[in-house]
Amino acid sequence: MASLSIERLTKRFGKKTAVDDLSFEVGSGEIVGLLGPNGAGKSTTFLSLAGFLRPESGTISWAGTALGPERGRVISLIPETPEVYPLLTIWEHLVFVAKSSRLAPGWETKANSLLERLGIADQRDTLGRALSKGMRQKTLIAATLLADTPVLLLDEPMIGLDPQGQRELREMLRQLRAEGTAIIISTHMIEQAQQLCDRIVIIKDGRFVAAGTFDELRARVGREDAEELFLELTRA
Repeated sequence: MASLSIERLTKRFGKKTAVDDLSFEVGSGEIVGLLGPNGAGKSTTFLSLAGFLRPESGTISWAGTALGPERGRVISLIPETPEVYPLLTIWEHLVFVAKSSRLAPGWETKANSLLERLGIADQRDTLGRALSKGMRQKTLIAATLLADTPVLLLDEPMIGLDPQGQRELREMLRQLRAEGTAIIISTHMIEQAQQLCDRIVIIKDGRFVAAGTFDELRARVGREDAEELFLELTRA
């Protein structure tokens, strides 16, 4: 089974260490939640994994092969803040991804299915500058899933989505897991993580705190409630 391996990842901004010697692994066909309090380094970790930031040290590997700064064919990221091109329509965003990723002919069928599932097919000709935050989020989700990379990172993906959108995204992620995609989700929604994730990795101040299933961490800490479990593990 292929896996994404993060070994001793460190990223600094001046004198501040945002990610500090962080190591963990995510297998194909697995959903892992990356949890931590505000400022824990979750977004910096994602940006480093996706190649948007250059870490000071550490190795990022997929299936045993170290990945360089340009790794868009292996890892894709849905960021916390959904930014789209203001003068491109929803459909044109998908065309851009299809051409830049050199997708095989017939990608339009999948693209139309994604828009239907996310409830934005009737808005396909709307310009990016006219989209609400939720619509921008759905556009990015559709474009990212169209690219079909083996590793998918989602930074607070449920924020901005309506309940139907959240439900549909959960189902999409479960389907991708069944197809073998390695998925990492950063979230503050403990209940969402409990419902969706096979394991969780908890970080604080950029450092690894704990990892395992919720049941394994409950046994370790002696807390049944997921929120109390998180608070206990991240307590100063």
